[in-house]
Amino acid sequence: MTPLPQDSVQLDSPPARTIEPRFAFFRGRVMPYADAHVGLLTHALNYGTAVFGGLRGYWNEEEAELLVFRPLDHFRRLRESARLLRMELACSEADLWTGLRSLLRAEGLRTDCYVRALAFYGDQSLGVRLHGLTPEVALVAFPFDRYVANEEGAHVCLSSWQRVGDNVLPARGKIAGSYVNSALAKSDAELAGFDEALVLNDHGHVCEGSAENVFVVRGGVAATPPVSEDILEGITRRTVLQLLQEDLGVAVAERPIDRTEVFLADEVFLTGTGAQVTAVTRVDHRSVGEGRMGEITSRLRQRFFQVVRGRDARYRGWCAPAWRDVEGR
Repeated sequence: MTPLPQDSVQLDSPPARTIEPRFAFFRGRVMPYADAHVGLLTHALNYGTAVFGGLRGYWNEEEAELLVFRPLDHFRRLRESARLLRMELACSEADLWTGLRSLLRAEGLRTDCYVRALAFYGDQSLGVRLHGLTPEVALVAFPFDRYVANEEGAHVCLSSWQRVGDNVLPARGKIAGSYVNSALAKSDAELAGFDEALVLNDHGHVCEGSAENVFVVRGGVAATPPVSEDILEGITRRTVLQLLQEDLGVAVAERPIDRTEVFLADEVFLTGTGAQVTAVTRVDHRSVGEGRMGEITSRLRQRFFQVVRGRDARYRGWCAPAWRDVEGR
């Protein structure tokens, strides 16, 4: 590699985290991670023809149990995302859950973890198309804590990159290739000193973070963009909508959000499997509300973490045990 000139400038960005699981669930079985490899001409690698899902497992110390949050819902969305790319997966949601439990047991994970589910066209083939190809399915799992370091007080910016529209790439699916759009927004934000980015759709409305759904609280009402605003149909988003209404008694509205609303909001927070519930306390160097996590966001975070760790019997059905030999959702 040619060395950089002495007067060149290198941006001070954090190093990429190397993740090395011991095992993978691939081609219908658990195998050593090092054996789960694909070739350089794999269609998905060359053209982004893959879909993915992210799940979290939460360790419940009192029960000595790893609880995976809403796995069948996540796997249902994975299969729906695959259909958008003309993939017909042979495995059902239940099959994927069985495979994931086998993987988690092989890894012996007794800590909070993240699961990456992936469906991709694995053919060694050139040519831009979605037909005449064969999908593969894979799962990996590894210990994981925070996706956004400043969950209690993130500083975000409004990105210059526009969110891809549903007539460009299916926004409601987790299409691997479309996340280059998110990567552009995320890197520009982090390299400028922000924790995250908010992106606008082609109508100029705030629709998402780089990889999160967004909520704005004004006058005691929590508003979030509807699924018709080019957003991912988030499972954590759906969870939070239910918790806000049923547990916290907070009115919710699914409606478009103008960019200036985030400057005037009492509270802003992001949701997602990675972000969980992340409080936003500054947007483009402007304080949100009083510049600290708001009351509704704080109460929501408390309830959310009780629920995902299986400590609320009303929502225990969302928490699927990885170790006990019982069927779970």
